[in-house]
Amino acid sequence: MRPIRLPEPPSGFSGVPDILDGAIRRALVIGNGFAGAENQCIGLVRSLGLADRHSFQRVTRPRGGINEWLHWIPISLHKKINYVVKSVWGDSRFRTTVESNKVMPLSAEKSGLLNVLEADPKQIAVMARESFEKEGPLLVIASGRDTIPVASTIRKLAPENVFVIQHPRSRLDRFDLVITPRHDYYPQTAQAQEQIPWFLQRWITPRDHPDSHVILTVGALHHADSAALRSAAFTWHDELAYLPKPLLVVNIGGPTSNCPYGADLAKELIAKLQDVLWSCGSLRISFSRRTPLNVSEMFLSVFRANSKVHIWDGEGSNPHMGHLAWADAFVVTADSVSMLSEVCSTGKPVYIAGAERCRWKFADFRNSLQERGAVRAFTGKEDISETWSYPPLNDTAESAAQVHEALAKRGWRICT
Repeated sequence: MRPIRLPEPPSGFSGVPDILDGAIRRALVIGNGFAGAENQCIGLVRSLGLADRHSFQRVTRPRGGINEWLHWIPISLHKKINYVVKSVWGDSRFRTTVESNKVMPLSAEKSGLLNVLEADPKQIAVMARESFEKEGPLLVIASGRDTIPVASTIRKLAPENVFVIQHPRSRLDRFDLVITPRHDYYPQTAQAQEQIPWFLQRWITPRDHPDSHVILTVGALHHADSAALRSAAFTWHDELAYLPKPLLVVNIGGPTSNCPYGADLAKELIAKLQDVLWSCGSLRISFSRRTPLNVSEMFLSVFRANSKVHIWDGEGSNPHMGHLAWADAFVVTADSVSMLSEVCSTGKPVYIAGAERCRWKFADFRNSLQERGAVRAFTGKEDISETWSYPPLNDTAESAAQVHEALAKRGWRICT
């Protein structure tokens, strides 16, 4: 009798089902309600190939009234104070955006998330343990100071069932992997220590030096990867593709404690934009949620009637991704690490406005971009049609590659 020949197993078959082979098929993102932090998590999830297989929860502080003065204290204490205040006064001034087990995102219409679960570390840990045999390990990615207690508790309660990525300032061993920009360690430098009063050094300086499970990036992670930009180029083709070239996009943020500015920078930037307008085919201006009203009104009053200039007023779809795809050059205020990281990932010329007003780690970040040749100071003497090239920032993809390596050391892998 002729032997029966069985079919060959598929390529890469290990003889072990994916779940038992440490295959990660799902991720949980824990956000803090701020786009800058949450977009970093979403960007990493996308780069890992889990964009369609992740869930999203938030850690949300009480808001309104006295709560606006308590954002600096630990979130657990903040919530207890809020509970006491509401119990004693019951005043509508102390109402919060937290209702029951759900929270309203700060920009629900932009994020597409109308109701987001409030992250409960105990429930998440139980879910990870109970579903481990059926669904495999859970990848947890969190960003923002308020998410640290939740993320660390999840890992403590379910260490064999989760892989947790975070960005803490101390006690790095609470997480499986830490991803952080290099400039976050600027306070440890001798130059920075000279700027910190001795009684504040313990609270400002990161307490741990980066070790082997810390991934250092140049800028912030984000979701503006090549696939997203290709999609945005298609979506915004009809509106942006036929604009006269070169297209200069101006992104205006808002003042921070380390980048203070107001009408003074607005006047300076307006004058410089008027000086380079002759070399632009088109100029498009966008503001962030942090842009002061008086600043945006100054730009509107000067450029509203100029046919070369379009100012997004916040109505309709946000053109930001379309701008990244179609712009020929950018002018960006120096206050936002996220905005600068995104535009510097395009490889297109980037001019920084207001850099001289920024200090501390923001200045260190700007210096690192200048050393790479990615940015130049905006002087108002530029010819926007002239261009230059540099190696685009690729922090998100490079971090994803290191996540794969860290998972492999544990015997796990992401199943895409």
